[in-house]
Amino acid sequence: MDDSEREKLEAAAFRRLVAHLRERSDVQNIDMMNLAGFCRNCLSRWYREAAVEAGFDMSESQAREVVYGMPYDEWKQSHQREASKEQLEAFTAIHEQG
Repeated sequence: MDDSEREKLEAAAFRRLVAHLRERSDVQNIDMMNLAGFCRNCLSRWYREAAVEAGFDMSESQAREVVYGMPYDEWKQSHQREASKEQLEAFTAIHEQG
């Protein structure tokens, strides 16, 4: 497999991940952070960093819209719930360790 073929496969996997995250709006970012150490915001930040590195001008809000499939504020209003005490405690415990 050459680099071009590998990049096509990686791009396809990224698109599938983004589609999956859009379908699973019930999964909160804090849960993803607590379980996997990254969330939709991390993914959008990585996307923006890659765009900038490749010479594209991209804002944080544009990158988030790629991942969320809509403006971030709209997604938060429609899908984000307030974090529970337990979620916040787990988040704090994880980040105090690292």
